[in-house]
Amino acid sequence: MAHGEYKVPSGKLVVADLELSEDAPVIARASINGDFFLEPDDALEALNAALTGLSADASREEIAAAVRAGLPEGAQMIGFDEAAVATAVRRALGRATGWEDHQWEVLPATNLPIAVNVALDQVLTEEVGAGNRPPLMRLWDWSERAVVIGSFQSLANEVDSAAAAALDTEVVRRISGGGAMFMESGNCITYSLCFPQSLVDGLSFADSYPFLDSWVMEALERVGVRAEYKPLNDIVSAAEGEGLGRKIGGAAQKRLANGGMLHHVTMSYDIDAERMTQVLRIGREKLSDKGHRSAVKRVDPLRSQTGLARQEIMDVFVRTFAERHGATVASIRPHELARAEQLVAEKFGTEEWTARVP
Repeated sequence: MAHGEYKVPSGKLVVADLELSEDAPVIARASINGDFFLEPDDALEALNAALTGLSADASREEIAAAVRAGLPEGAQMIGFDEAAVATAVRRALGRATGWEDHQWEVLPATNLPIAVNVALDQVLTEEVGAGNRPPLMRLWDWSERAVVIGSFQSLANEVDSAAAAALDTEVVRRISGGGAMFMESGNCITYSLCFPQSLVDGLSFADSYPFLDSWVMEALERVGVRAEYKPLNDIVSAAEGEGLGRKIGGAAQKRLANGGMLHHVTMSYDIDAERMTQVLRIGREKLSDKGHRSAVKRVDPLRSQTGLARQEIMDVFVRTFAERHGATVASIRPHELARAEQLVAEKFGTEEWTARVP
């Protein structure tokens, strides 16, 4: 027998209890159960039948397709869908993992150059993917003014190089996609998750974002901020009134060939929106018809919402993650830091990488 569970973000629990054939790696019997809703009642029998006979090596797409094909016409899945069933089945078969299947570590913030922080995302994700260290959550810290652009963004289109030079702003390109981040010392809270891709097996790209950041929604609530995800990758204020829907932060991801995965988030704490729009061309264009007051309001600083010091909020992040996922406090290992510094010299600190999309 095999057992797997999956809780749909903002949805229901789906449980897969499977009996595997002894003479072939196939599902001999399936029982899907949970607190979801399914109409009509006999659709559950059809759903279980659709899974019977599938290979134990079936992909998420194959499992989901079998469920769709097996359900009677007009059947309604409420609080879950075929992808959720596929995830629960994959977990039962040992092809996907949950948070509880890993021993997590938390790396509290260490002040490092911004380029080293970017390089560490690659190094630590590689280490986790290779099985050399447990999956982790790492908080960043840095001292310089910087812009971190997405892997596929045009340097010239995103950054006003003259303004960046005048404001002594370092520009670094990261390995993940997404948009540019304006990061002055003390004005942002940034964290990275490095973990095996099995944790998001069965999830769509869109669903993986709120799934991976469900813990931080709890942490934000603890400091008095109600937040929610705005697809694809924005975290916005869910508070009533003027703050409704205002952006708090954004996330980005990168999957590595060795099975490691990076998910990182930057949230504004006390951003200087005027200075940001001097350096970032895209931000300037978006705000060109709104005026300075709107520019200041575009990014919703955690300082004004919580009244707490940045470090206090970061401490809550560490405690929340540790309590929720049983994580232990750890640190960057000397060889990892050395490798990151090497990558700055060879890659992240070079014009060739930074301007790879001119």
